[in-house]
Amino acid sequence: MKVVIDTSSLLSLVRYYLPFDKKTVLYEAIMSKIANGEILIIDKIIDECAYLSKGVVLSFLAFLTDKKFTKTHKVPLNTEFILPTSPAKFYRMVDNQFVNGVQKNRLTETQYDSVKNDFMNSADMKLILTSLNVKKDNPTEEIYLVTEETEISNDNKVFKKIPAICYQLGINTINIQQLIVKFEGLTFEIR
Repeated sequence: MKVVIDTSSLLSLVRYYLPFDKKTVLYEAIMSKIANGEILIIDKIIDECAYLSKGVVLSFLAFLTDKKFTKTHKVPLNTEFILPTSPAKFYRMVDNQFVNGVQKNRLTETQYDSVKNDFMNSADMKLILTSLNVKKDNPTEEIYLVTEETEISNDNKVFKKIPAICYQLGINTINIQQLIVKFEGLTFEIR
């Protein structure tokens, strides 16, 4: 199993689970799975975590910024030059299937191009592209994108939410609670 995880899921982990993990069983499991490459953390997520909620994620998961750990385990993944597996098909999907038509129609072509460029360089898109590439490289392995987002869009953004896009691409999405349940052999007490 390979997991790509978003910022909101890491925030939920450190806010709602780790403070009650008195024996650090969950903490050690997360660190181990990141170290062995089961849980993939991308560069854009580390950047977001640095600014979100005064850096609480990186405070709790300090190993994510520890130079020795990051160098040894190649964390985070560099997504600067990541490309879709079938670029022409993917970019058509971005323009036709991943977009909220009503919101797109309100923009001029120049405005849409700018919004699309921002979206293609966003952490959300880098998570999706990472998942696609991992899926391509490991066709028999289960791949999950962990996000706290829901498929329903209610924020009037031009592009759909992660779960809606992943559904169209055949990428499984789960939330942090479902991920913890998937950790086989992990038993810990919440106090």
